Amino acid sequence: MERFDLISLTRRQWLGGAAALGAAAAFPVPAWAQGAEPWANLRRLMASYVDARKVCGMVAALGYAQREPEAICSGTDSFTSARHCDIDSIYRIYSQTKPITGMAAMILVDEGKLGLDQPLHEILPKFRTMQVQKVYDGPVTPDNLEPAVRPITIRQLLTHTSGLGYGIVQSGPIVAAMRAVGAVPGQFSRLQALIPTLAGTPAASLELFADGVASLPLVYQPGAKWSYSMGLDVMGRVIEVVSGQPFDSFLQERFFAPLGMRDTGFQVSREKADRLTASYAVSQGRLLPIDLGPNSIYLEKPAFPFGGAGLATTPRDYDRFLTMLSGYGELNGVRIMSERAVRLGSSNLLPGTLRPDGQYDAGWGFGAGGRVGLGENAGIYGWAGAAGTFGFVDIPKRLRAGLYTQYLPVTAYPLSEEFSAAARADFAALARR
Repeated sequence: MERFDLISLTRRQWLGGAAALGAAAAFPVPAWAQGAEPWANLRRLMASYVDARKVCGMVAALGYAQREPEAICSGTDSFTSARHCDIDSIYRIYSQTKPITGMAAMILVDEGKLGLDQPLHEILPKFRTMQVQKVYDGPVTPDNLEPAVRPITIRQLLTHTSGLGYGIVQSGPIVAAMRAVGAVPGQFSRLQALIPTLAGTPAASLELFADGVASLPLVYQPGAKWSYSMGLDVMGRVIEVVSGQPFDSFLQERFFAPLGMRDTGFQVSREKADRLTASYAVSQGRLLPIDLGPNSIYLEKPAFPFGGAGLATTPRDYDRFLTMLSGYGELNGVRIMSERAVRLGSSNLLPGTLRPDGQYDAGWGFGAGGRVGLGENAGIYGWAGAAGTFGFVDIPKRLRAGLYTQYLPVTAYPLSEEFSAAARADFAALARR
C-alpha cells in the first residue's frame, strides 16, 4: 500500500465538509429542519459509489441546531453482509478521534488544571531535553541532531506544531526508531505487519508509549512548523496524568456517557460486531478487505487508547458530539463543557513562533485537534479520518455534517470534492423552491 499523504487527504476532506456547511449556511433555517427532502444529488452520488462497488456503503449525517440529524444511507456494512448501513453502523474514524481528544484537553484547560502554553515536561518530565533532526527524516545519529530551542507546549501538541513525527508521515531511519520503542499509535488490521506504512507493535501502555516518543528526536523545532504528528496521542497521556484517570475512562465520564454516545470507544464489544462495518484497501482499482467486522482487530482491547486515531463510533454518536459543540458545550439542556472551553478549542491556537513557511494553510487555522475557519469561516471546526470519514460543525450557524465510509487510502477517490458539489447542488435546488 502506498504511503498515506495525510496532509493532502485531511485538507481535501476538510474542505469538502466545510464547503458543504458553507452551502447550508446560505439559508437562515435549513430546509431539512422544516421537513423538506432536498437530498437528490447526495443520494445519487452515494448510490453511484455503491453501485460501482467503489465502497460497500456510505452514510451522511446532516444536522441543524439541537435537532436529530438527517441520515442519508446507501449500501451495506460490508460486501458480504445483508445489513444495510445506517446511522447506527459502526465505523473506524481514525484521525477523526483527534477533535474529541483535543476538546477533552480543553476541559482541563478551562478547569485550570492545564495551561495552553505550559511546557510538556512539567507533566511528562522525559520531554524536558529534546533533540531535533537537522536534516528532515535524515539519520538518527548525533551528527544530525541539535538541541530544541524551546520546550514543547500543550498548545503545540494540540496543533501539530510540537515537532513530533508520525510513522504514517515520516520515512527513513526515524520510522524504524519509532517502531523500536513502540511509538505506533494506531491499529488498522490483523494484517498490519504485512502493510509497510502501518507495520509495528504499539507499546504496552500509554505511559510506555509516551516515554518512547520522548526518546525520539523531533523532526522540526518546537513551534516552528505545522507537521502532522503523534501530538494528540501524547495528549492522551497528559490527560491521564493531569486528571488522575485512565484516558479512556476520562472520555467515557466526561463525553461518551453524558452525551449518550453508547457505541463509541476504543474497543467494539462482540455483541455489536454485526454493526461493525468492513474496511477495505483500494489497490489497482480493486477493493481488498483488510478488517472485517466479525473478525475485526477492534473487537480486541488495544494496547492503549490511541487519542489520535483509535476510536470507533457511529454517525449518530459523533453527531451528538458535534451537536454539543454547536450548543457551545450543551446538549439538550445538559452542560458537558463550558462555552469558554468550546470557543477556545474551536479558535485558532497556532503559536506565534511559526516560521513563514511553517503555516498550516492560507486562510485557515488550527484549534484543539481540528482545523478551524478564519474570517468569514470563523466557527467552523472539525477533522477527518484516514478511511473516508469526516465530521465538522459550524458553531455560530449551528450546522453540522458528517460522512462515513471505509476505504484506504482516502486519496483513491475524489469523494470529498464530490460530496461538496452534491451538497451545494441540493441547497441550490432548495433555494429555487
